[in-house]
This record gives sequence, C-alpha cells and structure tokens, in this order.
Amino acid sequence: MKAEKQKNAAVEMQEDGNIDKIRDILFGSQSRDFERRFARMEERLSKEVSDMRDETRKKLDALEDYIKGEVKSLTDRLMSEQNSRADAVKELSGELKDLSHNLDKKVTNINEHAAKSESDLRQQILSQSKNLSDEIQKRHNDLLNSLERESTEIRDDKADRTALAELFTEMAMRLTNDFKLPDAD
Repeated sequence: MKAEKQKNAAVEMQEDGNIDKIRDILFGSQSRDFERRFARMEERLSKEVSDMRDETRKKLDALEDYIKGEVKSLTDRLMSEQNSRADAVKELSGELKDLSHNLDKKVTNINEHAAKSESDLRQQILSQSKNLSDEIQKRHNDLLNSLERESTEIRDDKADRTALAELFTEMAMRLTNDFKLPDAD
C-alpha cells in the first residue's frame, strides 16, 4: 500500500510537472512579464509608501515642532502674564497697605483733634459757666442790695405797722375822748 501511494504520488508529480511545463510554454512569457510588472509595481508602491511615510513623518515632525513652539509661546505668555499680574497684585497690596496706614494716621489725627476740640469746648463751657455763675452771683447780690435799699427806703419813708397801729389807736382814743394828754393833768 505504501508503494502504491508512492507511485501515485510520483505520477501526480510528473503530471503536475508536465502541467507546469505546458503552462510555462503557453503562458511563460506573459507570466514572466506579469511577474516583472508586479515586481516593478510592488517596488514602486513600496517606494511611494516609503516616500509617503517619510513625507508624513516630516510633516508630523514639522507639525510637532510647530505645536511645541506654540505651546512654548503660550507658556511664555502665560508666565509673563502671571508675573505681571503677580507684580500688579504686589503693587496693589502695597498701595492698599499705604492707604490703610494713611487712613489710620488720619483717623488718629481726627481722634486727637476731636479730643482736643472736646477738651477746648469743655474748657470754654467751664469758663462760661464760671462767668455766668459769677454774673448770676453779682446780679443776685446787686438785686439783694437793691432790695435791701428799697426795703430800707420804704421803712424810712413809710410808717411801719406798729407806728401806724399806735397812731390809729391814739386817734380812736381821741375820738372817744378816752385819750388824755400827760400835760393836761
């Protein structure tokens, strides 16, 4: 069986070999021409793919360089802007500190001025109060003296009650003839 299989395989190979020869005779030149064309086309395609790959790589490298440049430029601008803003914040902070210091000075000056004005006002009120008190005392004394003078004048010029009572009593006695003069005895 093995021998038979080997024989059949050998016959098939001869037949395949014969078929190949026939095919080579009939289509050999065309087949070689196609193979050369395919090889050239494959070579050309390989070269074009390689060229495209190189060109794509160059374009991607150029694009990468451009993006890196733009990112660096943006980073530099951002850093510059951040630094300028930090400087502006420091400047504003300094100005705010100065304004706060000036405001504190002004508030202190105003408080001192108010305290001095209050002290001056109290002193003026005290002085005027003393002046008014002295004036009131003087007027009181003047009025008291004037009242005493008037009272004295009234006493001197007018009859007092007891003298008037004695006078009326004497008159009543004379009218009733009850009154006797000490000389008439």
